Amino acid sequence: AIALVLVNFLRVTIPLEVRNVVDELQQGFSYTGILRQAGWIVVLTSTMAVIRLISRQLVFGIGRQVEVDLRQRLFEHMLRQEPNWVQTTGSGEVISRATSDVENIRRLLGFAILSLTNTLLAYAMTLPAMLAIDPKLTLAAVGLYPLMLGTVRLFGGRMMRQQRAQQQELAGLSNLIQEDLSGIGAIKIYGQEASEQDAFSGRNRRYRDSAIRLARTRSTLFPLLEGISSISLLLLLAIGSGQLESGTLSIGGLVALIIYVEQLVFPTALLGFTLNTFQTGQVSLERVEELLQREPAIQDRTSTISITKQEHEPRGRFEARNLRVRYDGADRDTLNGLTFTIEPGELVAVVGAVGCGKTTLARAFGRMVPVAEGELFLDGVDITDLALQELRHDVAIVPQEGFLFTSTLADNLRYGEPEADTAQVETAATQARLADDIKGFPDGYKTIVGERGITLSGGQRQRTALGRALLVDAPVLVLDDALASVDNNTAAAILDSIRAQ
Repeated sequence: AIALVLVNFLRVTIPLEVRNVVDELQQGFSYTGILRQAGWIVVLTSTMAVIRLISRQLVFGIGRQVEVDLRQRLFEHMLRQEPNWVQTTGSGEVISRATSDVENIRRLLGFAILSLTNTLLAYAMTLPAMLAIDPKLTLAAVGLYPLMLGTVRLFGGRMMRQQRAQQQELAGLSNLIQEDLSGIGAIKIYGQEASEQDAFSGRNRRYRDSAIRLARTRSTLFPLLEGISSISLLLLLAIGSGQLESGTLSIGGLVALIIYVEQLVFPTALLGFTLNTFQTGQVSLERVEELLQREPAIQDRTSTISITKQEHEPRGRFEARNLRVRYDGADRDTLNGLTFTIEPGELVAVVGAVGCGKTTLARAFGRMVPVAEGELFLDGVDITDLALQELRHDVAIVPQEGFLFTSTLADNLRYGEPEADTAQVETAATQARLADDIKGFPDGYKTIVGERGITLSGGQRQRTALGRALLVDAPVLVLDDALASVDNNTAAAILDSIRAQ
């Protein structure tokens, strides 16, 4: 704020110095006087530039830091949410809030506040200086500025909508490219290249049209602003020339007024954009706050119990007592009144029709779905009393579609145990019957598996996910149809390896 006051004070002072120079020239030319005044103006201008540079770095730096911190907070908050909510919520909506909305908030805290404060100070300090020179000319010069502000507000709102539409078209285009690259195999199998090309062409044209509409609006707005500014200057010159002839206004005073008018053009035009930025930023702030206020349905209690602090180490005894699980929005329980006990070392198979709740049960062991208090116990401890981090370290779940990260095979295998050494990684791969496949890869364990493991076969992806779980060496191993893409002989060998542990 102090820097902005100093900058605007200097902006007001410089035209007055120019006025003095012009008026002194009328009285007689003096090299010494001109150089002295010119040097003083250069000092004022340089000082103003330095102060402005420092102030903007501070303000914009704060905005950028808020952007980084808020995006980090959003990311950490998303990691706390239960998997089912994350999977059922549109990823595009969440990504939009973490990117575009956070960017709008950064503009609100940086650009918008700086611009609004600067504009208010510019008017508060410039108008009195102009009125002191000539009130009539001042009113004539700035009389059209409300029209300029209204024009910017009108076109600014339209440009915001068009910018948003362009971003949406670009997002759709990006999603189509990502989807087609991920599904390139299916496109080739069914010979749908031409169909996908047509779909891309349509998306591409819509993006082009949205960009052209935005460009047309911009190309209309700025000439209008220049026209309004030029009319203001013409009014100033027309009225000012008469006052020059009558001697009520000096040439230096007219020059100073012209400079002041030019100085107010940019803040006035920018004010419309600033108000639009405020509105957009407030909407984005509400959207981000709405996401941050959502409390996860599955989270640690205020005080938790650690099995490792009991008299015995975790052995993996699971007991269900009338276990019930119902997903949000469902009209009936997916699991209804299950009661069973699984002893340590037992290998238990759960079979049933499609959709009967096998996957839900598998996820319940790791509390990946909401589990009520007193319904599921690990080694005699209610799993709702356990810290989620500890429970999920003691229960390794391998889903049917094991997710692989775009990294090396070794990194994917040691994902649950980042500090695992090479020998441990190789042992896990051997247990998952993946070691022989890896030997056939040119880069071995350093092979990049691609997005979601696209460079691997279905069986290799499943075995990589299984090896990752085996490397954790958890007391409980839950396989959710995790060998569906593996041949019977390999599956039998894997199960024998698991039994041996």
